Amino acid sequence: MFTISQNAVKVACERIGGVTRTSNLLGVYNGAVHSWCKLRRVPNILYATRLAELANMKVEEIRPCR
Repeated sequence: MFTISQNAVKVACERIGGVTRTSNLLGVYNGAVHSWCKLRRVPNILYATRLAELANMKVEEIRPCR
């Protein structure tokens, strides 16, 4: 599990191969992925689930509960 200071979305993108590869695999714009990294979460559960699968992480790390 990640600590609060770590950005799990950024880690997931790095595991996949970067923002561009992540956006291509998910079918979204690069700006969307950059926005998720800035927010430190993926608001859309479908994208969060797919991102977690691609990065071999838990969806709770990508989209934590408040």
